[in-house]
Order: sequence, then structure tokens, then C-alpha cells
Amino acid sequence: MNPKLLENIGLTEAETRVYLSLIELGSTKTGILSTKSKVSYSKIYKILYRLEQKGLVGHIIKGKVKYFKAMKPKAILDYIDEKTKKLEFQRKEIEKSLPEIEKLIPSDSTPESVTYNGFKAIKNLLLGMLDELNQNESYHVMGAMYEKDVLGSRPFFRLFHSKRAKKKIKVKMLANFDTKGNIEPETFKLAVIRYLPKYLMTNMHIFFYNDTVILILWMKDPIAFSIKSKGAVESFKKYFDTFWKIANK
Repeated sequence: MNPKLLENIGLTEAETRVYLSLIELGSTKTGILSTKSKVSYSKIYKILYRLEQKGLVGHIIKGKVKYFKAMKPKAILDYIDEKTKKLEFQRKEIEKSLPEIEKLIPSDSTPESVTYNGFKAIKNLLLGMLDELNQNESYHVMGAMYEKDVLGSRPFFRLFHSKRAKKKIKVKMLANFDTKGNIEPETFKLAVIRYLPKYLMTNMHIFFYNDTVILILWMKDPIAFSIKSKGAVESFKKYFDTFWKIANK
């Protein structure tokens, strides 16, 4: 199997090597396991202890010697289920605490700019926008596009617009010229879309709503800026309205 699958569910690289080595060796002593897994003998007991805590390894004593054995592969699913239950519990606890955390945010009107690096952070930023907006509210977009160099860009926006439409949030969009005829169907729900002329195409994606502007620079390692400023929103709205008049339907 691909070892990365185990690393993706929370095992370290060393834990993965030890577990898979135990699967192959069956019941074995630590010396043999250390050699097989290429994990130093000084670390092998700590790793085995962690794997036992995760329910993936067990041990027996034979003649005062401890032998370790991997649990049946189905134990991996049990580990995932247990981890999912813990995460769900933690999520509910955080949800309860959100009102208290939000009270800590200063209530001044000073413009604020925050930088976000990487696609994962940008996805959370945009989903946060949907959480802030209420039913029948709307936002504007300029330079809408799918970045080919960012793996998962198109699937994310497909799910994003499905969630937006389900919440009944409207969007007025100026998409890049080359997206015409190639936009995910979910995008058209509760949306009015026009296309920027080819000479105005850019790799900058701009969202604005209420008192917030989000600027995304799409590249291999995308970066975004979130600006809290009513003045910035008003300025971008002027640009938007000007471009809307020359955009193609």
C-alpha cells in the first residue's frame, strides 16, 4: 500500500514504517523490527508505545521477552473512527466557545490587513466569507478564474458555489475572458455573470462584501490579502461598476 495513506490519517513516517514492518514480520522482537523498519533501536519502544495507544499494535510476553504484533488491518478503520469522534467532540466544544472568542475582537474601525499563504488558508478564508454573509446577502467578484497550477482549484469552487447557493447568497461576477463556456454549472445559481475583455485578464481574484476586500494572487503558491475597510470596498465597487459596463454577457 501507499505509506502516505497512513501518514495522512495521523501516523508519523516512522510509525508507518514500524506498523507496515510488523504486518510483514508478524510477532517479532524489537531488534528485528528495528532493522526491518530502519528505525533506530533507541526510538523503537517509544514508537511502539504510540502505536499501541492508537490501537494498531499489541504485545505478548514469551519467556520474559516482549514480542510485538500488528493488529489486524481493520484496526486502521477503528483508529480513524475514534479520531473522527474526538474531532467532532472538539468541534462542538469550539463552536460553543466561539461567542466568547469573538468578544475578544476589538470593536474599533481601524483598517486591518491580514496575509494568507497557501491554497488551504485561502479556501478557509473564502468559506469564512460565506459564514459571515446571511441569506439573500451578496458579494462581488472581479477576475474570477480557475488557476491551472493550483491543484484542486476547480473542484473547490464547484463545492464553494454549491454551498453559497444552498445558503441563498447572491453573487455579481466579472469573470476572466478565458472562462467563458468553461464555468462550473453550480456557479450560475443566484449569480449574474459577465466576462472581462481579454486585455483586462489578470491572475488577481478580488472579492468584496460588507466591509471586507479579499485579494487573491493565483500562482503555484497562492497568496491572499484580507482588508477590513469600508473605504476599500467603496473604491473597488467603483472599479467594478466601470468594468461591468464594458464587460461581455
